[in-house]
Amino acid sequence: MEYNDALHWIHTREKFKVKPGLKRMEWMMNKMEHPEHHLNAIHVAGTNGKGSTVSFLRNLLQEQEYSVGTFTSPYIVRFNERISINGEPISDYELIELVLTVKPLAEELGKTVWGEPTEFEVITAMAFLYFKERGIDFVIFETGLGGRYDSTNIVDPILSIITNIGKDHTSLLGESYEEIAYQKAGIIKKEKPVLTCVKQVDALNVIRKECLSQDADLLTEGKDFKVIHDESTTRGESFYFQSADYSSAKLYTQMKGIHQIYNAGLALASIEMLKKLGYLIQREFYQSAISSTSWPARFEVVQEEPTVILDGAHNREGTVALTNTLKAHYPDKKIYLLYAAVQDKPVTEMLREYEPIISGAWFTTFSFPKALHPREIAELSPITPSIVIDDQQEALKTILNNLTRDDVLVISGSLYFISDIRKYFE
Repeated sequence: MEYNDALHWIHTREKFKVKPGLKRMEWMMNKMEHPEHHLNAIHVAGTNGKGSTVSFLRNLLQEQEYSVGTFTSPYIVRFNERISINGEPISDYELIELVLTVKPLAEELGKTVWGEPTEFEVITAMAFLYFKERGIDFVIFETGLGGRYDSTNIVDPILSIITNIGKDHTSLLGESYEEIAYQKAGIIKKEKPVLTCVKQVDALNVIRKECLSQDADLLTEGKDFKVIHDESTTRGESFYFQSADYSSAKLYTQMKGIHQIYNAGLALASIEMLKKLGYLIQREFYQSAISSTSWPARFEVVQEEPTVILDGAHNREGTVALTNTLKAHYPDKKIYLLYAAVQDKPVTEMLREYEPIISGAWFTTFSFPKALHPREIAELSPITPSIVIDDQQEALKTILNNLTRDDVLVISGSLYFISDIRKYFE
């Protein structure tokens, strides 16, 4: 089997099942002799900030000289990065070997009442097997969608993290913050601590109720640990972290945006919890870990003069965070937008957030089954002017030819779109 054949097989699996559940994962894990039972796992759910939190925590653990696996989605540069160890994506050869192992199991499962596994279930099963075989110290699993019925939720973690609650994938997770919180809180396991930055009272009550039912300790930002913003500079953000047992010196992150200090704070609270649980953790390495953390497509500057920023803001909460960061770091600049989005997103609401700070917007599209036509987006746009260019490369070149050296271009709307257009800057 060639690499492209392996990818083709993965991508031609079903995306979703009419009835979600964990039966297919449990069946596969049983056949594979339960690799998930051999992992020191940390489970991360939330609407936004999962990838950044995973990256901060991975760096914090690596600075302690632990080996750390990460399972994330979607990928930005290359598929292999979804399954990584110490930031290094799985090799093509190892990916092929995993497909050859999982494929016959998927076919056998297809003959049962549960049917073949979905694409995400296949990738998750591959990740469990890979990390078990490599015998690493910790694995951080990011949920794909929701939490309660997510394929990663067969893991029994050391601790669980819920970054925040926002209205995304509402057709699948629910329309209210409480309904969405119920899905995210599904990752909470019996007597395993939970850390969160969730702020909505109704959503937090749902999480608290789940923790009580599982006899799991809940640590919340603002009560059990605090993140205090110091200032925004051209270098990034500086902040302080405080908990019952530890108060940091001033910390610095190159990840711009006040929302990023809360992601860093969650990671710090998590590693402090690991210290409390008996793992060997040395605090003197915290600063170097936080300052060296980066994550693609999160306010990522890929060009200067004019400044071009890639950001995968794909829901209203992400857009609010992005526009606040733009206002903090580029208050006196003219800002332009290149935008493409998928169906079932609150595009009108998102563009309304951009409207006060954007001097002009270009709408385009990308190769994805659910991608919106740029004319559909333009019809929803309150931004003047709103320009439609179907071809993303042509759109990008047109914009760059019309900007001055002092202008700022933000490219956003969908992580799939960002993954597509990022190749131009590589």
